[in-house]
Amino acid sequence: MPQFDRDKWNQKYTAGSGPPSAPSAVLLALDAYLPRTGRAIDVGGGAGRHGIWLAQRGLEVTIADVSSVGLALAREAAAAAGVSLQTLEIDLQEAPFPPGPWDLIVSVCYLFRPLFQAYPAALAPGGLLVVVQPTLRNLERHAKPPAPFLLAEGELRTLAGGLEIVHYEEGWLADGRHEACLVARRAALASPSPGGVV
Repeated sequence: MPQFDRDKWNQKYTAGSGPPSAPSAVLLALDAYLPRTGRAIDVGGGAGRHGIWLAQRGLEVTIADVSSVGLALAREAAAAAGVSLQTLEIDLQEAPFPPGPWDLIVSVCYLFRPLFQAYPAALAPGGLLVVVQPTLRNLERHAKPPAPFLLAEGELRTLAGGLEIVHYEEGWLADGRHEACLVARRAALASPSPGGVV
């Protein structure tokens, strides 16, 4: 399946039929929550539509994706936009999650549920996880993504265990899909007391 995914997405990007180039309107609406400095990773970030926007905001961005073609397009688009970013060709369904600490983990329309077990430890203290993912209700209006890549109602809340949810919404959101949108924070490290005891 991973090789199939790699071939599928390479073909899509080669044919110019990959995801749109503009950032998700739902992600853009979360601007006030997102940091402007630090390390960010765009999970399944493909050709860079979100990673480039994050880099323009001042973050050090790594795009992790299975598609070499998508990542090459991301590097070209970043150069054209005058920003730098790192690309990492990786099968996130088989390889360990890229080690942090990450100040921001962004996942838009990429669902592999086991990754949610890795996210909390990969975040820096105080770091944010941002997830935007269509739900099963999306099938009422759109044939894609298919059901295996869709969340059940309220499921995203349950996947964010160990993190503090600071924003959550679910409905027909700005991208025209029925999506769940989550912003969750890893607890910051407690400051030591003057006596050195936390």
